[in-house]
Amino acid sequence: MSSLIHLASTSPRRREILETLGIEFDVIPVETDESPLQGETPREMVLRLAIAKADAATHGKFVLAADTIVVLDDRVLGKPRDSDDGVEMLLALSGRTHSVMTGVALKTPSETRAVLSTTDVQFREIGRDEAYRYWQSGEPCDKAGAYGIQGLGGVFVKAIEGSYSGVMGLPVFETVELLKSAGLDVLVDQK
Repeated sequence: MSSLIHLASTSPRRREILETLGIEFDVIPVETDESPLQGETPREMVLRLAIAKADAATHGKFVLAADTIVVLDDRVLGKPRDSDDGVEMLLALSGRTHSVMTGVALKTPSETRAVLSTTDVQFREIGRDEAYRYWQSGEPCDKAGAYGIQGLGGVFVKAIEGSYSGVMGLPVFETVELLKSAGLDVLVDQK
Protein backbone atom coordinates (compact mmCIF):
# COMPACT_ATOMS: atom_id res chain seq x y z
CA MET A 1 0.00 0.00 0.00
CA SER A 2 1.42 3.35 -0.98
CA SER A 3 0.36 5.23 2.18
CA LEU A 4 0.78 4.21 5.78
CA ILE A 5 -2.41 3.76 7.78
CA HIS A 6 -2.44 4.70 11.43
CA LEU A 7 -4.65 2.32 13.41
CA ALA A 8 -6.35 4.09 16.32
CA SER A 9 -6.76 0.86 18.27
CA THR A 10 -4.64 -1.47 20.36
CA SER A 11 -6.91 -4.45 19.57
CA PRO A 12 -4.79 -7.49 18.65
CA ARG A 13 -7.66 -8.76 16.48
CA ARG A 14 -7.77 -5.58 14.40
CA ARG A 15 -3.99 -5.68 13.98
CA GLU A 16 -4.18 -9.33 12.90
CA ILE A 17 -6.84 -8.58 10.28
CA LEU A 18 -4.84 -5.68 8.79
CA GLU A 19 -1.69 -7.82 8.77
CA THR A 20 -3.56 -10.60 6.95
CA LEU A 21 -4.63 -8.07 4.32
CA GLY A 22 -1.02 -6.97 3.87
CA ILE A 23 -1.83 -3.39 4.87
CA GLU A 24 1.09 -1.36 6.21
CA PHE A 25 0.10 0.33 9.47
CA ASP A 26 1.25 1.50 12.84
CA VAL A 27 -0.73 1.76 16.07
CA ILE A 28 -1.82 5.00 17.71
CA PRO A 29 -3.54 4.33 21.05
CA VAL A 30 -6.40 6.77 21.67
CA GLU A 31 -8.69 7.35 24.63
CA THR A 32 -12.36 8.17 24.12
CA ASP A 33 -15.36 8.23 26.41
CA GLU A 34 -17.44 5.24 25.32
CA SER A 35 -20.53 6.16 27.34
CA PRO A 36 -23.78 6.12 25.34
CA LEU A 37 -25.56 9.41 24.82
CA GLN A 38 -29.15 9.81 25.97
CA GLY A 39 -31.59 8.68 23.26
CA GLU A 40 -28.81 7.32 21.06
CA THR A 41 -29.50 4.10 19.15
CA PRO A 42 -26.85 1.35 19.16
CA ARG A 43 -26.20 2.08 15.46
CA GLU A 44 -25.66 5.78 16.13
CA MET A 45 -23.47 4.99 19.12
CA VAL A 46 -21.07 2.62 17.37
CA LEU A 47 -20.63 4.97 14.39
CA ARG A 48 -20.10 7.97 16.68
CA LEU A 49 -17.48 6.11 18.70
CA ALA A 50 -15.59 4.93 15.60
CA ILE A 51 -15.51 8.51 14.28
CA ALA A 52 -14.48 9.89 17.69
CA LYS A 53 -11.58 7.43 17.87
CA ALA A 54 -10.38 8.34 14.37
CA ASP A 55 -10.67 12.05 15.11
CA ALA A 56 -8.86 11.65 18.47
CA ALA A 57 -5.66 10.71 16.64
CA THR A 58 -3.75 13.97 16.32
CA HIS A 59 -1.28 12.91 13.66
CA GLY A 60 -1.26 10.82 10.54
CA LYS A 61 -2.56 11.38 7.04
CA PHE A 62 -4.90 8.35 7.18
CA VAL A 63 -6.28 7.13 10.51
CA LEU A 64 -8.43 4.00 10.73
CA ALA A 65 -10.55 3.36 13.82
CA ALA A 66 -13.32 0.96 14.80
CA ASP A 67 -15.73 0.25 17.60
CA THR A 68 -17.64 -2.98 18.19
CA ILE A 69 -20.72 -3.54 20.32
CA VAL A 70 -23.00 -6.47 21.05
CA VAL A 71 -26.72 -5.70 20.99
CA LEU A 72 -29.42 -7.88 22.55
CA ASP A 73 -33.01 -6.61 22.51
CA ASP A 74 -31.80 -3.03 21.82
CA ARG A 75 -29.54 -3.24 24.89
CA VAL A 76 -25.82 -2.71 24.37
CA LEU A 77 -23.60 -5.30 26.06
CA GLY A 78 -20.18 -3.76 26.50
CA LYS A 79 -17.09 -5.22 28.07
CA PRO A 80 -17.93 -7.06 31.32
CA ARG A 81 -17.13 -5.31 34.59
CA ASP A 82 -16.31 -8.55 36.43
CA SER A 83 -16.96 -12.30 36.43
CA ASP A 84 -20.58 -11.98 37.57
CA ASP A 85 -21.31 -9.46 34.79
CA GLY A 86 -19.55 -11.63 32.19
CA VAL A 87 -21.40 -14.80 33.18
CA GLU A 88 -24.75 -12.95 33.18
CA MET A 89 -24.04 -11.61 29.68
CA LEU A 90 -23.31 -15.09 28.40
CA LEU A 91 -26.48 -16.47 29.99
CA ALA A 92 -28.51 -13.63 28.45
CA LEU A 93 -27.09 -14.55 25.01
CA SER A 94 -27.68 -18.28 25.59
CA GLY A 95 -30.00 -19.87 23.02
CA ARG A 96 -30.70 -16.50 21.39
CA THR A 97 -29.69 -14.40 18.42
CA HIS A 98 -27.95 -11.08 19.00
CA SER A 99 -26.38 -8.48 16.72
CA VAL A 100 -22.75 -7.47 16.60
CA MET A 101 -22.27 -3.97 15.19
CA THR A 102 -18.88 -2.65 14.16
CA GLY A 103 -18.44 0.92 13.06
CA VAL A 104 -15.33 1.65 11.01
CA ALA A 105 -14.08 5.19 10.42
CA LEU A 106 -11.31 6.53 8.21
CA LYS A 107 -9.93 10.00 8.82
CA THR A 108 -8.34 11.51 5.70
CA PRO A 109 -6.75 14.94 5.26
CA SER A 110 -10.12 16.33 4.13
CA GLU A 111 -12.82 14.38 6.01
CA THR A 112 -13.77 11.46 8.24
CA ARG A 113 -15.91 8.73 6.65
CA ALA A 114 -17.64 5.89 8.47
CA VAL A 115 -19.40 2.62 7.60
CA LEU A 116 -21.34 0.08 9.64
CA SER A 117 -21.24 -3.72 9.64
CA THR A 118 -24.03 -5.63 11.38
CA THR A 119 -23.88 -9.39 11.90
CA ASP A 120 -26.51 -11.59 13.54
CA VAL A 121 -25.00 -14.26 15.78
CA GLN A 122 -27.00 -17.21 17.09
CA PHE A 123 -25.80 -18.86 20.31
CA ARG A 124 -26.57 -22.39 21.44
CA GLU A 125 -27.81 -22.96 24.99
CA ILE A 126 -25.12 -22.28 27.61
CA GLY A 127 -25.28 -23.49 31.21
CA ARG A 128 -24.11 -21.34 34.13
CA ASP A 129 -21.23 -23.71 34.95
CA GLU A 130 -20.02 -23.66 31.34
CA ALA A 131 -20.26 -19.85 31.21
CA TYR A 132 -18.23 -19.61 34.42
CA ARG A 133 -15.56 -22.02 33.13
CA TYR A 134 -15.30 -19.94 29.96
CA TRP A 135 -14.91 -16.79 32.04
CA GLN A 136 -12.10 -18.51 33.98
CA SER A 137 -10.19 -18.96 30.69
CA GLY A 138 -9.59 -15.19 30.72
CA GLU A 139 -10.64 -14.80 27.10
CA PRO A 140 -13.91 -12.87 27.56
CA CYS A 141 -12.63 -10.29 30.08
CA ASP A 142 -11.98 -7.49 27.55
CA LYS A 143 -14.55 -8.32 24.87
CA ALA A 144 -17.93 -6.79 24.14
CA GLY A 145 -20.64 -9.27 25.05
CA ALA A 146 -18.10 -11.31 27.06
CA TYR A 147 -17.00 -13.60 24.23
CA GLY A 148 -14.53 -13.88 21.37
CA ILE A 149 -15.80 -15.68 18.28
CA GLN A 150 -12.25 -16.30 17.01
CA GLY A 151 -11.24 -18.16 20.16
CA LEU A 152 -12.77 -20.52 22.66
CA GLY A 153 -15.99 -18.47 22.62
CA GLY A 154 -16.62 -19.82 19.13
CA VAL A 155 -17.93 -23.02 20.76
CA PHE A 156 -21.12 -21.13 21.68
CA VAL A 157 -21.83 -19.91 18.14
CA LYS A 158 -24.44 -21.97 16.32
CA ALA A 159 -24.71 -19.72 13.23
CA ILE A 160 -23.87 -16.27 11.93
CA GLU A 161 -25.40 -14.14 9.23
CA GLY A 162 -23.06 -11.39 8.12
CA SER A 163 -19.37 -10.65 8.57
CA TYR A 164 -17.24 -13.01 10.66
CA SER A 165 -14.40 -10.46 10.68
CA GLY A 166 -16.92 -7.81 11.77
CA VAL A 167 -17.67 -9.89 14.87
CA MET A 168 -13.90 -10.03 15.49
CA GLY A 169 -13.81 -6.23 15.43
CA LEU A 170 -12.89 -5.13 11.88
CA PRO A 171 -15.12 -6.14 8.95
CA VAL A 172 -12.83 -6.82 5.99
CA PHE A 173 -15.26 -5.95 3.18
CA GLU A 174 -16.39 -2.65 4.67
CA THR A 175 -12.87 -1.66 5.70
CA VAL A 176 -11.43 -2.33 2.25
CA GLU A 177 -14.28 -0.41 0.58
CA LEU A 178 -13.65 2.54 2.90
CA LEU A 179 -9.91 2.53 2.13
CA LYS A 180 -10.56 2.24 -1.61
CA SER A 181 -13.03 5.15 -1.48
CA ALA A 182 -10.17 7.29 -0.13
CA GLY A 183 -7.94 6.25 -3.03
CA LEU A 184 -5.86 3.71 -1.13
CA ASP A 185 -4.95 0.45 -2.90
CA VAL A 186 -5.43 -2.66 -0.84
CA LEU A 187 -4.74 -5.50 -3.24
CA VAL A 188 -1.39 -4.61 -4.74
CA ASP A 189 1.01 -6.68 -6.80
CA GLN A 190 3.25 -8.30 -4.19
CA LYS A 191 5.85 -9.84 -6.53
